[in-house]
Amino acid sequence: MKLLSVNIGRPRPNPWKGLSATGIDKRPVTGPVAVSAPGPKGTGAVGLAGDRVYDVKHHGGSDQAVYAYAREDLDGWQAELGLPLADGVFGENLTTLGVDVNGALIGERWRIGADVVLEVSCPRIPCGTFQGWLGRDGWLKRFTRAALPGAYLRVIEPGEIRAADPVEIVHRPDHDVTVALVFRAMTLEGDLLPRLLVADALPEEEKELVRRRTSA
Repeated sequence: MKLLSVNIGRPRPNPWKGLSATGIDKRPVTGPVAVSAPGPKGTGAVGLAGDRVYDVKHHGGSDQAVYAYAREDLDGWQAELGLPLADGVFGENLTTLGVDVNGALIGERWRIGADVVLEVSCPRIPCGTFQGWLGRDGWLKRFTRAALPGAYLRVIEPGEIRAADPVEIVHRPDHDVTVALVFRAMTLEGDLLPRLLVADALPEEEKELVRRRTSA
């Protein structure tokens, strides 16, 4: 298991949400990248030095510090769409190889390289920017049905990472709530929502959403 690439966003206009910019256009970088906890959502800060988000209401902050997507899943989409998909094209900071990103448990911890430890927090929920960026009609519905969202991670131990760093799973919690399960529960399969609250590491924002939906 390893990083294929570490990807940093290049600001570009965001006509799809009416915002001044988006950071979804992420490109691989060479050399080490500093990783640290960005603090609360609302500032645009994320976990990788040199990167940021612009939709500060919905993205960024410590629970969404780093976004990972598996190269294997990109390859599957590439074949299905008939479209070349470079590392970083889904807006991911980390393109992985050999890591079961969507099967990762909420609260699972990964050591990357010598120093950095990240904790799986929640899935990515796709938005209008992603639809516009890919430029495919019906993309959000297609992406949602596939339930291959990729994982947001929070920073537990800061440090530096670079392409080709090994990824090691150093902790797996004692429950069965995966990234894919949370995504399915939050989108098309609301009957799964009661299963999510056993995952202590699920962000409080998502826990509150589960409580509201299950108490209605």
